[in-house]
Amino acid sequence: MFGIFPRLKERKDQLAGTLSGGEQQMLAMARALMSQPKLLLLDEPSMGLSPIMVEKIFEVVRTVSGEGVTVLLVEQNARLALQAAHRGYVMDSGLVTMTGQAKDMLDDPKVRAAYLGE
Repeated sequence: MFGIFPRLKERKDQLAGTLSGGEQQMLAMARALMSQPKLLLLDEPSMGLSPIMVEKIFEVVRTVSGEGVTVLLVEQNARLALQAAHRGYVMDSGLVTMTGQAKDMLDDPKVRAAYLGE
């Protein structure tokens, strides 16, 4: 796991509760990945993290997905989520209102206006 999260190697002697939010998110992902899952569930992995940590987390999401692990990602940052995904689902008030290939959704004018601020 230190290969995926080198920052954790630097902090290996530190108590988990004293890690930064991004480091704690990395630790949680590392713990989940140690069991070599077929499915990884991530709920708002970017919440409250610095932009640098968010990019690192999504880099790992893309890597893990590329290695054949199915990743179910719930994320409010639609652009990052769709860039990392194969498929996208948009929910509104608990109902799926849109679904499709992530790359197509990134190009969809309705999605861009409603969720990407364009």
